[in-house]
Amino acid sequence: MSHRIVFLDRDTIAPPVKVRRPDFAHTWTEYPRTAADELAGRLEGASIVITNKVALREQVLAALPTLKLVAVAATGTDVVDVGWCRDHGVAVSNIRGYAVNTVPEHTFALIFALRRNLFAYREAVRRGRWQESGQFCFFDYPIRDLAGSRLGIVGKGVLGQRVAEIGRALGMRIMFAARKGSSGIGPVYTPWDEVLETSDVITLHSPLMPSTRNMIAMPEFRAMKRRPLLINTARGGLVDEADLAAALREGLIAGAGFDVLTAEPPVEGNPLPGLLDLPNFILTPHVAWASDEAMQTLADQLIDNIENFVSGQPSNLVT
Repeated sequence: MSHRIVFLDRDTIAPPVKVRRPDFAHTWTEYPRTAADELAGRLEGASIVITNKVALREQVLAALPTLKLVAVAATGTDVVDVGWCRDHGVAVSNIRGYAVNTVPEHTFALIFALRRNLFAYREAVRRGRWQESGQFCFFDYPIRDLAGSRLGIVGKGVLGQRVAEIGRALGMRIMFAARKGSSGIGPVYTPWDEVLETSDVITLHSPLMPSTRNMIAMPEFRAMKRRPLLINTARGGLVDEADLAAALREGLIAGAGFDVLTAEPPVEGNPLPGLLDLPNFILTPHVAWASDEAMQTLADQLIDNIENFVSGQPSNLVT
């Protein structure tokens, strides 16, 4: 049997990354990106579909009688109607473990930049403030060590664990937050309210689900007694963006570093791009995952998943 493979959004992986062709009989078609109204025509006759961010919902999937596998080029599978696939015998695979270095490193890049006010000092130097100071240094913005500070981690998966490992190496005190609203917690977890109240840095490494959507909003910001940094390299939607903007403007938190938004690229009306005038807010374009090394690992694992499925030994299935 020859499989028809369609890659819907090849441009979501950087051009230098090599995506090898599977080692079985197939035809391969790839598109830089795909709009919703282009799906039906492009997927006709496909048995394997590769998607990173193109949504595949029931209406589209139900019109693909030859579909056998949806290979998601990411860890999160929220772009696919996984329930429909499970009910109709369509396998869904994802990518695992590829970002264990790149996302934690990006997380700490944001933490270091904000904790030491690097962007504020860089801008001040650009404006000539150093010359104006008349001495070898100036102290316009506070600088805080990470050693001895409290790091609250929301999410205890592989990325949360790696962030904790780096934090411990820096001398930080680590807390894994218990699930919001949970009464029974294990010994490795700190109550949610305590993490909010006592953290100097809070970093999010949770999936986006109904139970985690907007889990941090104004009530949580007002509970953050130590005015922590808030870092999100996980998913847009975990934090209420309007409330984040208000919290920064009101000084309820010391700063925020975000790599993700509810809609990407940002749509008109999103308040976060409007915060870029603030020295204590950093917004990066969903690139925490995108080191060269991580993207090549992702691409290799993507094709491994497809080859393993066709050979009858599927890997990384979520259905």
